[in-house]
Amino acid sequence: MTASRPLAELPPSTTAGPVPSDVAEALRAAAAEEERGARPIGRSIDLLRQADLLTDDGATDPARTARVLMQVGAANLGIGRLFEGHVNALHLVRLYGTKVQEAQVDRQIAEGALLGVWGADGAAPVTLDATGQHLQGGKCYASGLGTVTHALVTVDSGPEVRLALVDVTDAAPADPSAWDMQGMRATASGSFDFTGLPVDRIEWIGDPGDYLKEPHFVGGVWRIAALQAGATVGLLDVAATELRAAGRMGAEAQKGRLMDVLMRTWAGMALTERTAEAAADRHIAPDDIVTTSIAARLFTEEVGLDAIRAVEQSIGLRHFEAGSETGRMARDLAVYLRQAARDAFLQRAAQTALGEDGRIWGVFG
Repeated sequence: MTASRPLAELPPSTTAGPVPSDVAEALRAAAAEEERGARPIGRSIDLLRQADLLTDDGATDPARTARVLMQVGAANLGIGRLFEGHVNALHLVRLYGTKVQEAQVDRQIAEGALLGVWGADGAAPVTLDATGQHLQGGKCYASGLGTVTHALVTVDSGPEVRLALVDVTDAAPADPSAWDMQGMRATASGSFDFTGLPVDRIEWIGDPGDYLKEPHFVGGVWRIAALQAGATVGLLDVAATELRAAGRMGAEAQKGRLMDVLMRTWAGMALTERTAEAAADRHIAPDDIVTTSIAARLFTEEVGLDAIRAVEQSIGLRHFEAGSETGRMARDLAVYLRQAARDAFLQRAAQTALGEDGRIWGVFG
């Protein structure tokens, strides 16, 4: 674990906001080494743990959680991806698990555990075998191999999908070589084979179908929107810093190009915070929460893509140098923005907001 000053001893200016500024700066400083594999990502997770961020499930103060995700995403999107998975998993355990399971997970987190949600099936999906006594199949795009200690794994598919909490500290079934993306390399993602795992080593969380219940399933993609918006701000911030250092930020074209994207990023952040608040409001219809959460995710995706293009134009060829900080951040953001089912989500949101009477206001009604 990386040593850091106790938070109580930090000067007041470094504790303003959900993420202490020294933690955010340390996350940012570690990102390049983490991408190269020269620094274990567990050290950055330890920083989040020391700041008491790993007990957050996004339900107590969702707007604050959204801001935490934004700030972590701005500093280090790879770590932000792992943090979002942990928050999501903890939320699901507290939502659908028993009191005993909840207490057990809380204890494991206090002892150093990191949670994740692994839902993407590999070539052979994860199911129960013919005997019903073992799992078979695997997961792909599993983030945090070697760092995530307990994963919520989807078993079977369709309306009866189940959630299994599994200890994934065994390195043998993990294959990080399966991740060959140009970005998000620091997430230590890859495949994990669950074939042969006895069911007596599984904690079943909730009942079949619970995972798909709204507004906690698609209605929870505001967390992804928060990371996208934060990473966009982080990219713009580094670009502006580089331009100021080079004496190029004074150009009207630079200011106009980057400010246009920043204004829309701020709008996306506000939409995301409002959606996060609404997700915990039982007086708001689940369909409205889902629709607005989708809108936040898709809007911040579009703005993120525009930010990447604007930064490329503003920085120029140096953006594409091997050691470019904006280049690394843009690669990570571009990969993260490619979340699944974009078009289906847009159609679903449109069907509710535009296809039904009285739904045009979403969570703003």
